[in-house]
Amino acid sequence: MNIYQNNIHKYKAEVSKLAKELNQLSTIRLIAFLCSIALIIFLANERWIALILTVGPLLGFGFALIIKRYNRIAYLKRHATFLKEINENEVLKLENKLSDFPTGQEFIRRDHAYVSDLDIFGSNSLFQLLNRTTAESGKIYLAKWLSEPASKDVILERQKAIKELSSKFEWRQDFQASGMHFQNPKSDYKKLLSWIKTPEQLIPNQSKYLIATILLSLSAISATLYFFLHAYSPDWFTKLIPLIIILTVNQFFLRKIRPITEETLEKTHQNTKILAGYQSLIKKIESENFDSALLKRLQSALNRNKYSASGEINRLKNILEIFQLTGNKRTSIEGNKFYLIFNLFFLLDVYWIILTEKWKSKNRDHLDSWVSAISEFEVLSSLAGFSYSNPSFSFPEIKDEPYSIQFEKLGHPLINTEIRVCNHFNLSGQGKTALITGSNMAGKSTFLRTLGVNLVLGFMGAPCCAKSAQISHMKIFSSMRTLDNLEEGISSFYAELRRIEQLLDLIKKGQPIFFLLDEMFKGTNSKDRHKGGFSLIKQLEELNAFGMISTHDLELAILAKNQSTVTNYSFNSEIREGKMSFNYKLTEGICKDFNASELMKRSGIKVLSDIEKI
Repeated sequence: MNIYQNNIHKYKAEVSKLAKELNQLSTIRLIAFLCSIALIIFLANERWIALILTVGPLLGFGFALIIKRYNRIAYLKRHATFLKEINENEVLKLENKLSDFPTGQEFIRRDHAYVSDLDIFGSNSLFQLLNRTTAESGKIYLAKWLSEPASKDVILERQKAIKELSSKFEWRQDFQASGMHFQNPKSDYKKLLSWIKTPEQLIPNQSKYLIATILLSLSAISATLYFFLHAYSPDWFTKLIPLIIILTVNQFFLRKIRPITEETLEKTHQNTKILAGYQSLIKKIESENFDSALLKRLQSALNRNKYSASGEINRLKNILEIFQLTGNKRTSIEGNKFYLIFNLFFLLDVYWIILTEKWKSKNRDHLDSWVSAISEFEVLSSLAGFSYSNPSFSFPEIKDEPYSIQFEKLGHPLINTEIRVCNHFNLSGQGKTALITGSNMAGKSTFLRTLGVNLVLGFMGAPCCAKSAQISHMKIFSSMRTLDNLEEGISSFYAELRRIEQLLDLIKKGQPIFFLLDEMFKGTNSKDRHKGGFSLIKQLEELNAFGMISTHDLELAILAKNQSTVTNYSFNSEIREGKMSFNYKLTEGICKDFNASELMKRSGIKVLSDIEKI
């Protein structure tokens, strides 16, 4: 926290200093421009043409240097502003104030094994806590890592990379700020990639198009010269006819290739910032030395045998920026008038289309590996930032022994440190189930999510919110927030049954699964809930399942107590002097007290002491 606070003050002062320098340069630029104009006018009045030809270029060169310096300082000011913002965001994340961060809501899938239950995406989610990516593809990769457990080898590789990046504090923040310069909420990198993968249309007949373009351009120039040579003749209009004819032919020629031009502009006009962002991030990656195998491999994917991804992406960006001068009504791009005139004479669109198609042909096969490398770097840097901000968190040991979970001082990363309560938890053995009972609001559901979220973190290569952790590699499945669906005509009970069916199908396939079930069959009557709950526990035991179930059903816990594969845990509450208190501590054994009646009384319900006598 102190490091982030100090950085905020440092970059705030730097922004203020650069703003003053920028104002000074702005004044100097204006004075230089006015003085240059005044000097040229003076020299022109004195008829000192030779001096104008000498001084004019020097004045232009000097003015260009001032503009270059101004643009550089403006960039540094923006960069310092982004660095200040990065440190402010780190403070907010340490305080678990996540409301202003992107939620990743678009990545939620109701049929997913666990994301809807464990607050992976959405408001106050793990995605908000972890995400420090700047590119759209980086966010997509982070969502993928959160949604799919990696293999053991990949997890161990990621752990080494994250530990290394965690120590590169300044590089990480500079890397993130470099990408922030080019963020655009309207960009769509998938559209850009699909355009790059479309086949070439002019290249197969490149020579024909180039010959036609050259001939038409020469004809336009010749017709223009012919007209100007006879501009003052009495029949000047007849001398203009050849030029009109040639320009009309050029217009038809441009109209023929217009569909290609419009497709290019439509797919790229919002996405040139993506290319600029990629180039900026690649430069930072290329300039750093890394030790871990994963980081070296990703770095090498961007620069092989002097074949630089940064250089190639920059070339495409420059081509597209010029190409957009042609304009496109469908995408609301205003064409540059000077470009449109030159385009009519020289058919510039043909050259730019051929250049883009040559680029696509040359780099198409490399693009996926470039995007993947950049995106993985962004995700690894995000997780390194998370690790750096939480030095008490530990990277889990991935055990070869199947069906084993051991956590020491396990807590929920989305709960503020000041109020977070940590618990030890161990469960080992195929077919073992932990059954948790407890009173309302005692912490059962939160603990299930605590366990699930930390397994998600561990299986993506990130540190867990625990003092130490040892976990077997497995898949996660949860059924905690089953909701009815009026559109599909599905009740909450039937929705829960569908989730249970999904779980049983996964277990039958022989995949190691760790399941988390909260309040089984809560949508039906108590008798069926009790019978169904015990039947499911027995079935899961026979299928050698492995997981945790929470329930209010005390009778179910007592019945399951006799099963050798079931271990009972509980969360308890106390009522002292009319006040209810919770310690949120996991204890072995069945819950000894329930508070539903007390909570109902507090809500104004007159709870009868003995309903059997009524």
